[in-house]
Amino acid sequence: MKKEPIWSKSFISLFLTNLSVFIVFYGLVSTLPLYAKDVLNKTDKDAGLLMSIFLLSAILVRPFTGKILDVYGKRKMLWIGLVLYLGCTILYYFIEPFQGLLALRFVQGIFFSLITTAAGSLAVDNIPVTRRGAGLGYYTMSTNLAVVLGPLIGLFIIQYYSFDMLFIVMSFIMIIGVITSLSIIQKDFPDAASVQKKFALGDLFEKKALPISLLASVISFSYASVLSYLSIYAQAKDLLELASTFFLIYAAVMLVARPFTGRIFDEKGPQFVIIPGFISFIIGLILLAFMDSTFVFLFAGAFLGFGYGSIVPSFQTLAMQATDPERSGYATATFFTLFDSGLAIGSFVFGLIAISYGYQNVYLIAAFLILIASIIYVLLERKKISVVA
Repeated sequence: MKKEPIWSKSFISLFLTNLSVFIVFYGLVSTLPLYAKDVLNKTDKDAGLLMSIFLLSAILVRPFTGKILDVYGKRKMLWIGLVLYLGCTILYYFIEPFQGLLALRFVQGIFFSLITTAAGSLAVDNIPVTRRGAGLGYYTMSTNLAVVLGPLIGLFIIQYYSFDMLFIVMSFIMIIGVITSLSIIQKDFPDAASVQKKFALGDLFEKKALPISLLASVISFSYASVLSYLSIYAQAKDLLELASTFFLIYAAVMLVARPFTGRIFDEKGPQFVIIPGFISFIIGLILLAFMDSTFVFLFAGAFLGFGYGSIVPSFQTLAMQATDPERSGYATATFFTLFDSGLAIGSFVFGLIAISYGYQNVYLIAAFLILIASIIYVLLERKKISVVA
């Protein structure tokens, strides 16, 4: 039987738009902590706050985005979010006081929430049902590419040019993202016309997607240790110049593994992807904790790349599969609300841990939490199998 195609014109446009959004996101996440410390003379805790407040606004808005997309249209709200996200990116060039920067991060987080929910839901709608595991895996590759391209571009520019140049380049990248979004189409479902504009409590979360989304929040909480503090940790270890190489290896492993893991997910089952991902993620965090050389630093990037790249797309796919197609916007919002919550809380908590106990303990605690999450997943998987049997 011939497989239904994934790479339609609309899917490619979504891929490129999402890539642009996340290059800006990761580019700023990896450089703003250094900007706060070196230019604005702020502490590690303040640096973590730049990440937390961005995600706080995204979290506050996210539960309402499913309903907003249903009422006003996913594509229309995607375009509005992209234009306003671009406006915020441009403003980084003009705003220097730390309080102003925090306010800008908060506002931009709102539009980030709207964009990622709309784009993720549109991606689900544009992927054939029989190839959802592989399709969402490919879509997530745009985020994976941004994981390396964002820090790579950002760290290169601040090392050889300036933060002002960084903000100009990030704005240009977002302009490209807005242009590519013009080719995205929205598929309509039979009952789309019957959407109720009145808000109900059930519109805040998709209950069927909650269990796997809660587990994903533990993953993102631990991942915050890498996302928010790797550049500072690398600087303390005199390895900042290799941070770009770390992310390059990280993303390369994800990109190489993604086509295989997506196919295994669809053909054999999610556990054959997720469990090896957990093991790899734990190894990567432990290697970071005991990092004492360039080799260990880069080797950790490979393990983290495979672990994160296997677990997160799989969890997102499971969240989408748990509900009906017309509820994809709500499932996407639920997943990212809890995922972003983990990132925001993790960024703040690990900042406090780093100040009091050092970065080695930050990564050991993160590894322990991933271990707990893996045990919970295995127990849930066994329970599901026993119920089916």
